Amino acid sequence: MDNEGLFPGTDLSSSPEKKEEPKKPRLRKIERRQMVLHPVEIENLVPFDHEVRAIWEIIGSVDLSSYHDHIGAFEGKAGAPAFDPRLLVSIWIYSYSRSINSSREIARLTEYDPAYQWLTGMRPLNYHTLADFRSSYGESLRHLYAQVLATLSLEGIITMERVMHDGTKIKALAADRTFRREKTLRKLLVEAEAHVKAMEETSEEEMSLRRKKARERALHERKERLSHALDELKKITPRATEARASSTDPESRIMKQPGGGYAPSYNLQLSTDAHEKAIIALSLSSSANDQILLPHALKVLEETTGLPDQLVVDQGFTSRGNVLMAEAKGIDLIGPMRESSSGKAVALNICRITEDFSPDKFLFDPERNGMICPQGKLLLFRFKRLKKGKTVYSYQGKECAACPSKPSCSPTSRRGRMVCRIENDPEITAFLAKMETPQAKNIYKQRAEVAEFPNLWIKEKLGLRRFRLKGLQKAEMEARWACLTYNIKLWIRLCWKPRLMSTVG
Repeated sequence: MDNEGLFPGTDLSSSPEKKEEPKKPRLRKIERRQMVLHPVEIENLVPFDHEVRAIWEIIGSVDLSSYHDHIGAFEGKAGAPAFDPRLLVSIWIYSYSRSINSSREIARLTEYDPAYQWLTGMRPLNYHTLADFRSSYGESLRHLYAQVLATLSLEGIITMERVMHDGTKIKALAADRTFRREKTLRKLLVEAEAHVKAMEETSEEEMSLRRKKARERALHERKERLSHALDELKKITPRATEARASSTDPESRIMKQPGGGYAPSYNLQLSTDAHEKAIIALSLSSSANDQILLPHALKVLEETTGLPDQLVVDQGFTSRGNVLMAEAKGIDLIGPMRESSSGKAVALNICRITEDFSPDKFLFDPERNGMICPQGKLLLFRFKRLKKGKTVYSYQGKECAACPSKPSCSPTSRRGRMVCRIENDPEITAFLAKMETPQAKNIYKQRAEVAEFPNLWIKEKLGLRRFRLKGLQKAEMEARWACLTYNIKLWIRLCWKPRLMSTVG
């Protein structure tokens, strides 16, 4: 049929274009209300080179029987099984390696973090179990620390040829405002005793038994801390102001911080082997004076690994008494010793003596056994005192009363100017001569790199800038956990990973 006859003027060869509808993407919906069965192979939760496997390996290679002695659950008897000490130790080591020191945070991580799930076998832990384990079993922790040191020694990481010693201040779990005078502490103690008595008289009807026991326990702990604070006041020497002690952490002391300022702190002493910078010994003290802490640090070092051949310390540890102690123990001590300037400071500041007549301006005359003052007068020998590593000779002038320089030399003295001369023992003289040699100076230059490295690491990498446990004993345990983690991390880097890579390769 002719199309032109039916629809004249119409072109039927093409139809009108239709508009294309926009394409709607098909997306996979997230459905969170449904139950999903998700089988997991626990062994594959972490890769083969994950450090949690190394921690599990080294903790499994040491003897943990001292921890087992505290377990009350036994095979064949009623009661729930106890957690494996190997698991709890490994969890705390891994947590400190990640700067996590909160038991509540660790308990939360065991519910979803793959590394923690691998350790626990996907069974969550209660934070009470973790917290109690960290703050208990101090002897077992020391035994564990010694075994890890033995492992490092067998691997050649520790040589004990040269040891660097240093101290660092770590803040305590106490605020500045908790430091109170004796009068305030006694008042708070009376109030605490009254609260304890009132709580004991409260009937169970007025308060649930569980809540009452918790309140009683908290009040008793506060009473004990206040009593402890009063005992600690007796150990503090009051100076310009009346002595104070913390009502929350009585054994802590206000100490100067490395970055400036003052805060309640403890003084952590670390002995570091110079070969690979392993921490071979540690101790914690309430004293900020490093000089008096070196004998105890050497005692701890001797009990842990034995005494080193050479010990390098900074100026804060070097005293005549410590030099003699190291000499008696057969240790080659390296460290600068500054001559005391306290005599000059007292003479110039308290006695109002001018610089021209300071003690160093007086010259010793061996022939007449006297001191010659800047005016040429002779000060006669009076007496001598024997002290550690030195002998102190005292001289006094006889012509000071009529001297025209008396207002500048001895304005407050009635009997005449007194000057002291120090004569070192032969051991101290030999030590000072040794420290002037290029060899000793070169060894001392290496001290900062070795001794200060662990201090910085445990603060920056492990997050131990403030203790979470109160009291000297528990704070030292927390410091030992951090140092143990540091040494295990060192073993992972130097021993475990190279062996693993060689096996894979």
